[in-house]
Parts: sequence; structure tokens; C-alpha cells
Amino acid sequence: MTDDPPGCFLSLTGVGTRYDLLCERCADTAGPGDPLLEVCEGCIERAEEWSSVRGWRGAPEVRLRDGHPDGTWETRECSVHPANDRCAAALPTGWLVLTPNGLAEIDGDGDVRRIGPVELPTEPANTWAGRVRGPALHASRDGRFAGVVTDYGRHGVVVDMGSGKPVVALDRGANHPETTPFPIAFIGTGAATVVVAATDWNRLDAFDAATGRLLTRRETECAKDAERPEHYLDYFHGGLSVSPSGARLLDDGWVWHPVGVPKVIDVHAWLSGDTFAAEHGDDLTYRDYAWDQPVAWLDERTVAIQRIGFDDEAMIDGVQIFDVVASKRIGMFAGPVGPMWAHDNRLYVNNGAGLEIWDPIEGARTGFLEGFRPTARDPVTGTLAEIAGGTLRTWRPAPARPSDRPEGASVPGRSFDC
Repeated sequence: MTDDPPGCFLSLTGVGTRYDLLCERCADTAGPGDPLLEVCEGCIERAEEWSSVRGWRGAPEVRLRDGHPDGTWETRECSVHPANDRCAAALPTGWLVLTPNGLAEIDGDGDVRRIGPVELPTEPANTWAGRVRGPALHASRDGRFAGVVTDYGRHGVVVDMGSGKPVVALDRGANHPETTPFPIAFIGTGAATVVVAATDWNRLDAFDAATGRLLTRRETECAKDAERPEHYLDYFHGGLSVSPSGARLLDDGWVWHPVGVPKVIDVHAWLSGDTFAAEHGDDLTYRDYAWDQPVAWLDERTVAIQRIGFDDEAMIDGVQIFDVVASKRIGMFAGPVGPMWAHDNRLYVNNGAGLEIWDPIEGARTGFLEGFRPTARDPVTGTLAEIAGGTLRTWRPAPARPSDRPEGASVPGRSFDC
């Protein structure tokens, strides 16, 4: 507990993800009955921030309390085939799919409407640290616009679904695009729809999706060897996740050397006149060599990010939960790995073998749908969709019982295990 503490280990107790903070000597020699010094929360935070956390000791408790998941299944034949697992998105009346031949819409009866091809500049094949360059699809909440981008590449385009024509061409430049999925997100509906996207490695912009008009004109560039301006951002933007109301964005990007730094951007303030809000987002945490992780918003001020720890080589599988207003971790639990969505106070995780259902307050898995591997979710109903093998299969979770809902919609009404 000094200004220059020794390197330490996070020694798991076997109860959830609770741990003791031990120096290396104690981590190697301490027994279960040895006394430990109890300190306040501030001391622990300071020790973790100032010391060199060298990893974990022991194993977490993964809480598996599976029951029967209540929900509604639908299965239909489907003649469209997504180009990859990132190429399906929800529409108000069905699903949008990006195929090798272009966009196609599947309506509620399973009928297919071919919209047409989408042209993007050709980019060379590339794989970096397990990240494979390839197409990805995004859709506005009302289905009026689609974003077709090259994840881990530099180009994208916004398409008007009514006409099938491009509205905004996107290019984020050649400075290490292979490190992150293409940053793009839709906010709002109808004529008020805004698309936020990267226009350089360290710059986001917002556009009127209907006209392509730039809404965030500002000066952020810095000439080589020149003094950096006040609002220069030395940050590689990553995948963007929108809060339920669209008021905030989580930006899962990184900074040199590299360090993953998920940032929260106040979109409402940005579009209301705070010109440089995108350059001054709040940092949630710092994780060496770790970014581009599954993210899900539980409510307007609570977000879940997968993997627990401070370094890519010293992490455990699971979820950390953050209060984005306080920029503070408020909970964590072990277990979830894979693409993740949130709905009605539950987390849904495609772990490759099936769909897991997690209660983030209890930190426990409460259900498992074996063999169901969804790749898209309807943000309104929570319906999850799997399109594979000539079949469209969907599952809509039943609404949570009143007793399952925490009082209030924000963090003060919740108590997370930490």
C-alpha cells in the first residue's frame, strides 16, 4: 500500500470472481488460513493502478444454474446465404442479409426480396492477430438505411434501402485498419437518422443518413512534426456500440503501445453543439494488447465488456460491467465467451456450441440452447436469428417476470457481484 508497490497477483478465492491482492511471495506461499490485511476500496484501486499486475492465481467460480429458457421458436426455409457471420442485421419486419451477390431482405413470412449488389473498393486479403478482413453489415433501427463495410479494412458505404443506391462513401485511411472492425453505427430513425463512422484512423464523423450531409465539421488534423492542437486525438477508433436511447457510443479502440481503451462518447452532446465531444470521450479502463471484445449495453448507463483483467496474456473469460457515468467497474463474473447481446436485463452469448443466457446481476448462467448459434438480434423484441444451411431459425425470449426486474433502470437500483 505504498506509492511504489511491488508486482502483484490477483489470487482468486473460488467464490465468483472475488480475489485477494497478493505480492508474488505471498501468492507463492500463502495458505487458505493465513491472515490478510483488509483495506478500503480506494487503497485496492490505487494498488491495482500503481502496481504491476502480473496475472491471476487460482480459478474463478463459473455459476451454472440452467433452467428451461422460455421463448418462441420459428423455423423457415431460407434461400439466402450470408457472406459471413457479420453479414446479418435486424429489420422491423424481418432480416437483412449481405450475400456474396449483394443485399437481400427476408420478411416475416420468409419471402426474399433481392435488393441488389453493393460495390466497395477491393481490398487485399489480410489476417492480423486472428482478425480476418471481410464484409460486415449494419442497419438503422427502422431499416431505412444499411451500412456495408469492410471489417479490418478501410472502406464502407451507406445505402438507402428504398432505392438501393449509395448515400455516403466511407474511407478511414490506411493507418492500421487491420486492427479493428470498421467503426460505424446508426442513431435515430426516419428522416432524423444519423450515421456515425470513422473518416480517419483517429476521427469519427456524423452524417445525415438521408442526404450524406456532414454534421460534425471541425479541425482535428495535425501536420507531421507540428505541435499537436488541443483537440488532437492519438487513438485508433474501434467497433462502435450504441446505448439503448442512442445518447452514447462505446468506442472499443486502442492507443500505442498498444493498449485497449474503451471510450464512451456523449453523442447527444456532440450533435447538440459540443464540437469536440468525440475527441474527449471518457475512458472506462485500460487493457494491454486487449480490445475488440464483445460488448453489450444493459441500460443507458451500464455496459458489459467481455474478458477480465489488465493484460491480454493475463485475462480470464467472463464479463466486466461498467457504470459509464462514473467511468467505473461495478461488477464482473466468469464464464461468457463469444458474440454477445443484451435484452430485458439478460445477456445472450453465442459460445459456438449454442446460446447461453446469463443473469448479470447474479453473475450466473440461467439457460442454454444447444446448437442455436445466432448472429443477429432484433433490438426491439430481443429475437435472435441464425441463418445457415438453407434455414432461418429464430428464438424470441419471453419477457422477464416482474420479480426478475431490478427496481429502476439505472445502476443505483442494481447490485452486481464484484
